[in-house]
This record gives sequence, structure tokens and C-alpha cells, in this order.
Amino acid sequence: MDATTAPHRIPPEMPQYGETNHIFEMMQNMLQQLLIHQPEDPIPFMIKYFQEDNDNVPKIIILGPPASGKTTIAMWLSKHLKSVFLSLENLMTKEYSSLAERARKHYQKMKGWILDGIPETREQVLMIQALGITPRHVIVLSAPDTVLIERNLGKRVDPHNGEIYHTTFDWPPEFEIQNRLIVPEGISEKETAQRLMAYHRSIVRVLPSYPKTLKVISADQPCVDVFYQALTYVQTSHRSNAPFTPRVLLLGPMGSGKRLQAALLAQKYGLVNVSCGQLLKEAVADKSKFGEVIQPFFEKDMAVPDSIIMNLLSSRLTQHDCIQKGWVMYGFPRDLDQAHMLDTLEYKPNRVFFLNVPLDSILERLTLRRIDPVTGERYHLMYKPPPTMEIQARLLENPKDTEERVKLKMDLFYRNSAELEAFYKQAITINGDQDPYTVFEYIETGIINPLPQKVL
Repeated sequence: MDATTAPHRIPPEMPQYGETNHIFEMMQNMLQQLLIHQPEDPIPFMIKYFQEDNDNVPKIIILGPPASGKTTIAMWLSKHLKSVFLSLENLMTKEYSSLAERARKHYQKMKGWILDGIPETREQVLMIQALGITPRHVIVLSAPDTVLIERNLGKRVDPHNGEIYHTTFDWPPEFEIQNRLIVPEGISEKETAQRLMAYHRSIVRVLPSYPKTLKVISADQPCVDVFYQALTYVQTSHRSNAPFTPRVLLLGPMGSGKRLQAALLAQKYGLVNVSCGQLLKEAVADKSKFGEVIQPFFEKDMAVPDSIIMNLLSSRLTQHDCIQKGWVMYGFPRDLDQAHMLDTLEYKPNRVFFLNVPLDSILERLTLRRIDPVTGERYHLMYKPPPTMEIQARLLENPKDTEERVKLKMDLFYRNSAELEAFYKQAITINGDQDPYTVFEYIETGIINPLPQKVL
């Protein structure tokens, strides 16, 4: 039989936490802003916290129809996991002071977040996805409408402390409490049925957005059982090729194979392939606002200023596909100043690889490259020679591949590489002077399970 429970009670076997004078700083700051501004839509105020770059903390969304007990489950999970609990309903009713007081009394230092009933619509899903709010677990509570209507009809509220009781499933033993309970607004059979209809219309457009993280749990059972099923689910890790959304940065000299490795990673893991040089060319070709600024530098064969590159990169890395799928980037940064600029972005790399290739191998790779001006086919005089003497006779060398130009660029790379290696202390250095698929295996292992600092 179904059981309704009070949202502030703790399951009997669940660890309880004592009061603390320490307020979780992020929670406090966010609540202060909500209290000051009292926005009509509080979601933008939550964005900064939700985008916290931590792949291991709880990131949970709990959805369900009215009277399904989702708020109860969300609050219990919040206490058990020490995660910040936020309900759109509380925020929209502007219970900011009570939320802050509740945080002061019940929350120790917390990690992660739990959203109760957010998102409610497809439009909210798209908005929070575009802003980088990606849950690790989504729980949907489900029960027959008849059960939910019956549950709602029996709901009673203690006006002194907001505790919720039920005439059948959770009646207080104290006569004093019984006598002061009131019937909350909006729980009539007609009103509940209307809310359920609205929920069913919207939820079918929300659920397809979370195909790999979604679990449906029956709410037509004792709430403690629902809680432990939810707790078991959020403590599991999803099967995946990577334990997080990869944001991979490949560094190395020209000719070290960054472009090939980026293509292999993008193909296998579905990452967005972000080439800094290609972004600049596409902006010019598309005649975008960035392209109009970049075009004069291309015409004069001058380096594009870092500020322009950063604006272009920021625009690309904050697009929906990069946020949802992850990305692999190469061609930037090239020096310490650029690395510091990249570090200011919201979506910093969480895996960095240095492809180490000696100078003589770089010269062999680059100075022997040729292109067929007739077909556009690319050849290499050692690794991929032309099939006929006729084709070989017409091959051309790119001026950038001359030994003099290559040595000049390599000298510039070596001058900056030491500072980059010092900046990216957790980077994985890989010997790039070997079969490219062997290099890929090392990178792949470094994404799934970080390798030691040096790989030979």
C-alpha cells in the first residue's frame, strides 16, 4: 500500500546530521542574491553553482507528478549525500529566509546538488542544458492518478512548522498537533486532476532529454522504500567510455599528430573536434562578425590577436553540442599567456596531453609532405609516395613545410613548451614518435583512467 510521508522526516535507518554553525558558502551566497533580487525566474541565479567543475559530486534531478513524494525523496537524499537541495516551488514562493535558516541548521559543508521538480517543461530542459547543467542521475517517480489524488486529499499541514501529515498514512499521535492541522490549498480532487493533466502533457517532452541517466521508480509504495531505491541508483555509475564529459586538450609541436588524434577521439567518443585554426578559417569563410575582424589579419599574414581567438573559442565551447558531448581541442594555447586566458573560460580542459616528438622526426614528417595540384590528394614521399612518376613530377610543397620554416616554428614551440608543461601540472606526456594508433591507445587510457605523469 502507498504511504505518504512528511518531507522533513528522516528514514529510521538514515544517518542524521546535527546542527552546525557553518553555512555552505555557495548556498549562502546564492540565497542572499535571491533574497535581494527576488527574481521572477530564479533559475539563472543557480547556474553558476550548477556549473561547478566537479565530475564526482552528486548531480541529481528528481521529477514526478503532484503528491508523488518527490520533495520528500529529494530532501532525504540531500541530507544523506550532503548535497544542496533546491526546489523551484520554494524559490518561486520566495521562502528565501526560511531556506537560509534551514541551510544554517541542517547543512554542513556540501557537495553537489539535487533539483526538485526542475525542469518542468521542454523549454526549461533546453535552457539548462545550454547553460551546462548536466545531471548524472535523473529519477522520475510514478504512480496511478487515482493513488495520487487519494494521497493529496488526505494531506494536512502544521501551520507552526510546515510539517506535512496525512489522515491515513502519517497521522501525528499528539492531540495538540492534530487539532492545529489545516487543509492546504489546491488539493481538491478537481484541482489535483488538473495538475496531473498538465504534468502528463509536459513530462513526455522532458524525459527524452535524459535517455542514459533516467530511472523510473514506483511511488506507490512506502516512501522509505522509494528512498532506498533512489539512493541505490544515485550511488551507481553509468556504463560509459569515460567517467565524465571529456574536455580534452592536445598539445605538441606541429607535425606531432594532434589533428589525427583529435579526429580519432572525436570519432570514437562522439566528441566535438575543435581546431583553433579551422575555427578561424570557417569564421572568415562564413563572413561572420568574427570573420570580418579576422579577415585583415589573414590578408596580411599576421597572427590573429589572442583576444579575438578567445572570443571565438568561448563562443564555440559554450554551444550545446560541446557542453553535452564534450570536446577535443588543439592549436591553442601556444604559450603561457594563452593558457591563462583559456583557464578563465567556464569549460576548462579536464584532460591535457603533450605529444612529445623529437625534431628529426618532425622534420621527416613535414618536409617530405606534398600535394597534387590536380586532384588535391596529399602525399608523403616516405610514408605515402605517389603511385606514378607522372603524379610525382607535378607534386608541390607547401611553403610552410620547408625545413627553414619548420625549424623556426619548432624553436618557438620549444621556447614556450616548458612554461606550458609547468602550467598544466596534471598533464600526461606521451611519446608521439610511434605508430599513431599506439599513441591513440595511450590517450584513450589516459581519458578513462589517468596514466602516470610520463609515458614512454
